[in-house]
Amino acid sequence: MPVDSPIKKLLIVDDSKVSRMLIRTHILVQRPDWVIFEADCGEDAIELADNERPDYCTMDINMPGISGTDAAERILSKHPLMKIVIFSANIQETHKNRARSFGSILVAKPVTEKSIALTLDYFTNSK
Repeated sequence: MPVDSPIKKLLIVDDSKVSRMLIRTHILVQRPDWVIFEADCGEDAIELADNERPDYCTMDINMPGISGTDAAERILSKHPLMKIVIFSANIQETHKNRARSFGSILVAKPVTEKSIALTLDYFTNSK
């Protein structure tokens, strides 16, 4: 799919099925044409990113196996044009700084219309 295609792909990564469902539901209200993939751990996220080449990704931090920030760094090392938003209840400055260090942002959970608006703005308006 060409980079400038209007149909975008989103990878939602969270070990909580409820969080994945909330993110999916909120996103599809605003972007019903997006194709969405889901993973419940960092290892699966890396594999899906390699195979499906999503444009965007939401990533939880605390998951079984590798952390979301480690998975995000690994994904971005291979797919530097992908935009990743870290979604987490862990909003300490160290997590915010780590997200910024690899060109991402941290958005606080719980998933709300406001957090989705911040995410969509980052995906569509950041450079």
